[in-house]
Amino acid sequence: MKPADKSAVHDFLVGLLRQNRDQRPLADNEPIFSSGRLDSFSLMQTVVHLEETFGIDFSGGGFDMELLDSIDAIEALIDKKGQPG
Repeated sequence: MKPADKSAVHDFLVGLLRQNRDQRPLADNEPIFSSGRLDSFSLMQTVVHLEETFGIDFSGGGFDMELLDSIDAIEALIDKKGQPG
């Protein structure tokens, strides 16, 4: 993942946090969903964003929230499956 792409993912997630009135900083390795900072609606928004931005297809098979639970996890997923849009 390019640094600009990682920054864009970070900014997207921080935007969701701010919508939920969470102003705390977000570290790359910090759990986002399992910690309760973001809810299932935000998870779906994140899925759609990653599908549209990086071409990741979440429709084929089971979905594991851990794949999206931190910026580092999202980076690993994009590096493995995604193609920059």
